[in-house]
Amino acid sequence: MASYDLTTRIAPHLDRHLVFPLLEFLQERQLYADDEILKAKIELLSKTNMVDYAMDIHKSLYHTEDVPQDMVDRRVEVVARLKSLEESAAPLISFLQNPSLVQELRPDKQHNLQMLNDRFQIGPDQIEALYQYAKFQFECGNYSGAADYLYQYRALCTNSDRSLSALWGKLAAEILMQNWEIALEELNRLKDIIDSKNSSTPLSQLQNRIWLMHWSLFIFFNHENGRNGIIDLFFQDRYLNAIQTNAHHLLRYVATAVIVNKRRRNMLKDLIKVIQQEQYSYKDPITEFLECLYVNYDFDGAQKKLRECEDVILNDPFLGKRVEDGSFTTVPLRDEFLENARLFIFETYCRIHQCIDIGMLAEKLNMSYDEAERWIVNLVRNAKLDAKVDSKSGTVVMGPNHLNVYEQIIENTKQLSMRTFMLAKNVVESAPPSTQAAR
Repeated sequence: MASYDLTTRIAPHLDRHLVFPLLEFLQERQLYADDEILKAKIELLSKTNMVDYAMDIHKSLYHTEDVPQDMVDRRVEVVARLKSLEESAAPLISFLQNPSLVQELRPDKQHNLQMLNDRFQIGPDQIEALYQYAKFQFECGNYSGAADYLYQYRALCTNSDRSLSALWGKLAAEILMQNWEIALEELNRLKDIIDSKNSSTPLSQLQNRIWLMHWSLFIFFNHENGRNGIIDLFFQDRYLNAIQTNAHHLLRYVATAVIVNKRRRNMLKDLIKVIQQEQYSYKDPITEFLECLYVNYDFDGAQKKLRECEDVILNDPFLGKRVEDGSFTTVPLRDEFLENARLFIFETYCRIHQCIDIGMLAEKLNMSYDEAERWIVNLVRNAKLDAKVDSKSGTVVMGPNHLNVYEQIIENTKQLSMRTFMLAKNVVESAPPSTQAAR
């Protein structure tokens, strides 16, 4: 299943710290050799200040208690730099840790800067030091401290580019701490800035939107309303254009969100249109399942792809989240996906056939005969479907009010001439008297 792993496509659009959760998942699923994952982690850590973590991984990879001298030297350098930055930012940090003094700050940034300079001798250098200190804390893996300092820095910063950079850092920190509610707020704040920033070039806006969508995957597949959120964001014209330009692989996630979200079935038609347009740029079992079912009406192909979809979900870091339930481990999204995908197959099959053999349907749903019969009975009962199950003959018979796809075409064709006549009549009646007289 490594062939369907999107980590190498997704990682270039993430902060390197956000790649660690993906590698942890891949290591747990054993999609790659353990040594490969550990080497990838060391490579990522080499550009951060998480030296102790890098040392631990080196020991685990090479089965030794010794570490290279350059790691030891790097640790000394990081500790010294951290101390220096802490001293430079100390006056401002001391002020921000005093609640009574913080209350004197106002929404007017210029007033705050003037007050800090006049009363506390805190100027641009100390504010810049706070940013550098927050960034250094983030690189050290202290995401909580970094998030607090970046928030406080943005309240004082007057440089829009630097403030935007701090917001990206704050978003990454909240994601890594799994504060999904706050992370969603920061995501929306960042989206507003990206979409409204007139000074950005179109290319820069495109890149920022692609980054934002990749970062949003962490939030949308963990937040309780995330499945609506990803559909709302990814189907906006500018973001959909970004996907079709340089992030085709994100179709996997928006397709999954549409399939598992019963309330957003209205987006299915638009989704399939995009999947067809991009089929030569990107495809995987999830997009191919929809194509087999709704474009080719290939039920055997859909059945085969559904089996592959389960493996794709289980081995995807965003879709395959496991939940411990007592002594059992479940993958909720996998279960919802299979349930809804089977419903899609059943509904589409019913649109074409009047009498359906349960055994054949069980095969197409990847279920046993008994499981399929129980599933259909519950579906008919709960969905108030106009159908009945004949257990003796082993069939599902659609009700007399049910029109299959062929009958729908005939019925719509019959209505076409009447609708055309009524349309022409309305046009004539609504025309001015002078126009009718001329005719």
